[in-house]
Amino acid sequence: MERQMLETAIEAAHGAGELQRRSLWREHDIRYKGEVDLVTEVDQACEELIVATIRRAFPDHDLLAEEGTREIGCSRYRWVIDPLDGTTNYAHGFPWFCVSIALEIDGEVRLGVVYQPVLDELFTAVRGEGAFLNGRRLRVSGRQPLKQCLVATGFPYDRTPDNENNFANFFTFQFAARAVRRAGSAALDLAYVAAGRLDGYWELKLKPWDVAAGQLLVREAGGVVTNHAGAPYSIYDHRILAATPQVHGEMVALLQHR
Repeated sequence: MERQMLETAIEAAHGAGELQRRSLWREHDIRYKGEVDLVTEVDQACEELIVATIRRAFPDHDLLAEEGTREIGCSRYRWVIDPLDGTTNYAHGFPWFCVSIALEIDGEVRLGVVYQPVLDELFTAVRGEGAFLNGRRLRVSGRQPLKQCLVATGFPYDRTPDNENNFANFFTFQFAARAVRRAGSAALDLAYVAAGRLDGYWELKLKPWDVAAGQLLVREAGGVVTNHAGAPYSIYDHRILAATPQVHGEMVALLQHR
């Protein structure tokens, strides 16, 4: 059954990714969910496509998606969907965005798909079966210590004037790591940790759809995913830390220092 569910997620991700690729450099209809948090007509169209694809295959499953689909009942199965992660990038024609689809079964994320349509990179994971990129098994990097590592983060849209804006953490890691990247897609940052392209990632004020698929990729690639204190992580927490086993402790220590 999970294999069929994974195939459905891949079909939905490919369909949404193709829509994103075709529409990337067109003028977009932009509206705002907050001061700077925007949404385009492509986000909405991708969500409709993904939901319709899942509904055809699994009409009784629950759905939780970023752009408003909230069909939550008493099903054991809940799809957690970000139809276009990296909308600000997309709206500016900056080609760094993705589709993120995950499935919870009895409250545990059991499968995840992250698709980057510009590079045609499909990241997939099923709980207990490993993580893959276009069919090739992934492993997190073994780089250490942190000063030899490339890490990533992001900033919340509200950017409140306290530690919750992540600015102080960003400053700290700029001195502690080889470099820090802020590319604008949490799902892709997590996929890149799983692929060994990044060695660690932390962020705060995220939503379940931002991280559900990506955090499973990291776990299945041999990485560690916790909250900032190093405690067990849930996709409904708002602080995430994902890293290789070799540098996870160093990153926890820095985040706790803040």
